[in-house]
Amino acid sequence: MNDLLANAIAAHGGSQRWSRIRAIHVDAAITGAFWQIKGQGDALKDVHVEVDTTRERLTMDFAGQDRRSVFAPDRVVLERADGTIIGAREDPERSFDGHQFQTPWDELHLAYFTGEALWTYLNTPFLFMWPGFVCDEIAPIESGGETWRRLRVRFPDHIKTHTREQTFCFGPDGLLRRHDFTIDIVDPATESHLYATDYRDVDGIIIPATRRAYTTMGGDQIVLVAIDMADITVR
Repeated sequence: MNDLLANAIAAHGGSQRWSRIRAIHVDAAITGAFWQIKGQGDALKDVHVEVDTTRERLTMDFAGQDRRSVFAPDRVVLERADGTIIGAREDPERSFDGHQFQTPWDELHLAYFTGEALWTYLNTPFLFMWPGFVCDEIAPIESGGETWRRLRVRFPDHIKTHTREQTFCFGPDGLLRRHDFTIDIVDPATESHLYATDYRDVDGIIIPATRRAYTTMGGDQIVLVAIDMADITVR
């Protein structure tokens, strides 16, 4: 493990504490212009998310709608609270073939994307200790009067995520400040910058409760994606 990753792991709660956790539970509002573009509006404005920390799996319950999505790398499912399947898609990544930024999504597209995205976000940076991840420190950048050290991470092929290579920027305290990536299934030519703020100590694990991605449209900066976590627990 390189020095920057070791520093980030320690700052976010340490590997020993993380090793005793099996899941992260989050009540969240996920909003922003991106979901409008994809034809999903306020679909994620009130959700409960269970993130598995031992394998790539995420379950998301939609408040008041008697439905939930279950994400795994090779299959996504929409089901009712009693387990009745509403819809399912095998090899869901392939369903994005030919998509462009403004291509609308159905509910299974939404389930896949939010699954791989939130699973990556909530397992960062501890995920990078897994076999198959390749991490290298690259040149730092200056932002907001701080020096941010940057970790370039190559994800193994069996992990479904935005793209194979992503960059994570850490502040002087070792906490994640910004996550830089492209999204293969949305627009691989455009880089996104997801800012992490409002850190909380959740039973020994330090987690950002707020994340924001911005874009510029017509000369104005707008919020493309907003993730606001009202309640976070680890188990």
